[in-house]
Amino acid sequence: MILITGGAGFIGSNFVLDWLAQSDEKIVNLDKLTYAGNLQNLISLSKDPRHIFVQGDIGNTKLISQILVQYQPRAIINLAAESHVDRSIQGPEDFIQTNILGTFRLLEAVHAYWNELESMAKQNFRFLHVSTDEVYGSLTRNEPAFTEGHRYEPNSPYSASKASSDHLVRAYHHTYGLPILTTNCSNNYGPFQFPEKLIPLVIANALAGKSLPVYGDGQQIRDWLFVTDHCSAIRRVLEAGIVGETYNIGGWNEKPNIEIVQTICTLLEDSFPGSAFHKLIIYVKDRPGHDRRYAINAMKIERELNWKPVETFETGIRKTIQWYLNNQKWIADIQTGAYREWIEKNYAELL
Repeated sequence: MILITGGAGFIGSNFVLDWLAQSDEKIVNLDKLTYAGNLQNLISLSKDPRHIFVQGDIGNTKLISQILVQYQPRAIINLAAESHVDRSIQGPEDFIQTNILGTFRLLEAVHAYWNELESMAKQNFRFLHVSTDEVYGSLTRNEPAFTEGHRYEPNSPYSASKASSDHLVRAYHHTYGLPILTTNCSNNYGPFQFPEKLIPLVIANALAGKSLPVYGDGQQIRDWLFVTDHCSAIRRVLEAGIVGETYNIGGWNEKPNIEIVQTICTLLEDSFPGSAFHKLIIYVKDRPGHDRRYAINAMKIERELNWKPVETFETGIRKTIQWYLNNQKWIADIQTGAYREWIEKNYAELL
């Protein structure tokens, strides 16, 4: 059995679905169900005994300890995090509480649990911490991509809080011997992504006939990673990663934001002949401290663990757009608050 934190969020729910599609090993899913945690993502598992959902906070050490004792997981995948840069600028405290203090309290509970395991279980246990490329800071257009040895230079409250959590995880390995693995991924996209991030926001706004806002000149460059590729990389690192090591996970798809927006408009126009989604693009004031370029060098995980992404951006973005076209009610429920009503009806005991 494994334990995942943040398993009702975008990456987490994709990971849970992917895991149970390929394995009969049970998974305990701990999620606080904040605004971006969505049990509707996992409705297909509502009667699946392999999926055990627990609502809770990684900062609740007592709860974490109870879960560990009750379920005795062989591994923990920590995906619980506040992750939206704009929200971190507007209100950084939630990011400090979850990403730093929450990770610390999770580590405390896990360390105590791991210490009591028998020799073989202790040796085989893994704590896999999922982080971001944003901890490395910003690159100019011609600088080489981030490697695992790149210096940390976070530039937003979000990336600073994730950098802090990475350092705590590293410290618990070097100080206490906790068998950890760390991954730093590039920008994810795909099904179930909350419509505040660029790709789902553009799709949702376009379908609603709303403006498509682009920060600054739109030339901020990101590396794009399809979420199921990220899930397969996490599984591979959990399976074969060397304890104490960090693995960068990227999609080898560097593109400026404006190109992403224009590509979505083009593909949507193909689906709706006669439409003119490009006309909805507007340029807005850039956000404070906006990093110019992120780029992941994912050669280490390819060389050492024989992993590389399956999806190109062209295949991944088509799958993503089609998913949102097929699931417009999911978007509407999120945006109108119907999700809260659905939770009250179906999971009242969690509230």
